[in-house]
Amino acid sequence: MSEVRLKSQKAKDTASIMNRLTAEQKNTALLQMADALVSEQQSIIAANNEDIERGRNNGTSESLLDRLKLNEDRIAGIAEGLRQIVQLPDPVGNVLETFDRPNGLHVRKIRVPLGVIGMIYEARPNVTVDAAGLCLKTGNAVVLRGGSSALSSNRRIVEVLHQALADTDLPADALQLIEDPSRASVDEMLKLNGLLDVVIPRGGASLIRNVVENATVPVIETGAGICHTFIDESAQLDMAADIAFNAKVQRPSVCNSMETLLVHEQFAAAHLAQIAARFQAANVELRGCEKTMALLSGVTKATEEDYATEYNDYILNIRIVGGLDEALEHIARFGTMHSECIVTENADHAARFLQEVDAAAVYHNASTRFTDGFEFGFGAEIGISTQKLHARGPMGLPALTSTKYQVTGSGQIRG
Repeated sequence: MSEVRLKSQKAKDTASIMNRLTAEQKNTALLQMADALVSEQQSIIAANNEDIERGRNNGTSESLLDRLKLNEDRIAGIAEGLRQIVQLPDPVGNVLETFDRPNGLHVRKIRVPLGVIGMIYEARPNVTVDAAGLCLKTGNAVVLRGGSSALSSNRRIVEVLHQALADTDLPADALQLIEDPSRASVDEMLKLNGLLDVVIPRGGASLIRNVVENATVPVIETGAGICHTFIDESAQLDMAADIAFNAKVQRPSVCNSMETLLVHEQFAAAHLAQIAARFQAANVELRGCEKTMALLSGVTKATEEDYATEYNDYILNIRIVGGLDEALEHIARFGTMHSECIVTENADHAARFLQEVDAAAVYHNASTRFTDGFEFGFGAEIGISTQKLHARGPMGLPALTSTKYQVTGSGQIRG
């Protein structure tokens, strides 16, 4: 039996236990996990250093290495994410509605775990803990398949979490890590109907496309982030500059960072040079349209391919547009329905943008970097869904549940 099937079966075998755990039992396990991460942080950092060294030797970019890197502060933040999940209400068993039928049947609709969740993701080892915490809190078993670039980190993290679970009521087998780094292990997970109830991909466009196109197991699609900020004619300069800079530079390697800055032509004529200088001082490579190149020096021409690329790096497209309609057209063509922002003092333009842009999160006068489960108060997130069925946007605890109808009668039969 393959590693993928063996570990998925082990996870499946815990379903009945997971389904009857109380919120208190699950919370106790999560707190044990959080404490263990902190107490074992040096061994986790040592394992992470192996991944960093291997990545650097393989020519991995510094922005992606930053995405991979763990240190004491980041591990403390990851552990705090688990503790915040503990503070959140457990959705499992919540009664969503009740009603009585004319024939006397009493019907309750309640939240229940999805079952066994397969999580396929790339270079960020914090996802290992976030996914484990959210899935276990909602009574789900989880099979994790992280990227090969974080294998040492993920292996050590899961070892630590398994040790923490040994003294709790939550079965350690409910958390599984696939260590086979080959594409074959992903392909096998996508076909494990009957063992995995859902697969959630989290990563770049090629990973997500492969999962969506080839899975027979149901998929919750977390999309790539080609995010835009549109600076309208009426935008306040300081606000616009701060929002755009934060959206690109604060952490460019994540999916909610800005890839293209759209600027109203009148605002651009007065202020774009000042904003661009700030990006260039931060070593951001600028690519622009012809109008942008006419206004700024040191800018290369942006192509159609550039506008359709999620860089996850210190690279930014700039396009000057004639107004809101042109900005909306650009976003509709190149956006990935993730996160989009308008900076404007025009209430009508803001209302149109918020209404018409088809994205999981749409912002007025705030950075796209806030599209995040932690920032939304969810404690952590399993991913950011860009699809429209089941869940959309940052996926916290309720998104990892399904529903069940419980029907109570007194001997009714259907005629």
